[in-house]
Amino acid sequence: MESSSATYTVLARRYRPQGFDEVIGQEHVATSLRNAILSGRVGHAYLFTGARGVGKTSTARIFAKALNCPNATDATPCNHCEVCESIAVGSDVDVHEIDGASNNGVDNVRDLRANVTVTSMRSKYKIYIIDEVHMLS
Repeated sequence: MESSSATYTVLARRYRPQGFDEVIGQEHVATSLRNAILSGRVGHAYLFTGARGVGKTSTARIFAKALNCPNATDATPCNHCEVCESIAVGSDVDVHEIDGASNNGVDNVRDLRANVTVTSMRSKYKIYIIDEVHMLS
């Protein structure tokens, strides 16, 4: 049996939801976020809490894609445009994922605060997803 490391993907990543309709067990959260986008009443900050593995980061990424996807219909990201694909792999210029556990120093927080003042480059929203935010000092 031949295997290629280039095609190997961790199961959790392979089956990670890519749209609100794929979110399982948190349908009420997905509906609330979708309705916020559709009504044009998006808050300036959202706090996703819960046990490990319930989909906090995945939901935040879907929300980021739905907000910034130029081809989104009914607050559903297309998942095929450059914006959606770059958000999915964590390389979008306007969506920043930060690990609060690793970047918890005063200098890291200063850099974050300085970066927040810069406007988005190509998308409507500049988004920060901070994992383990309770670890920031």
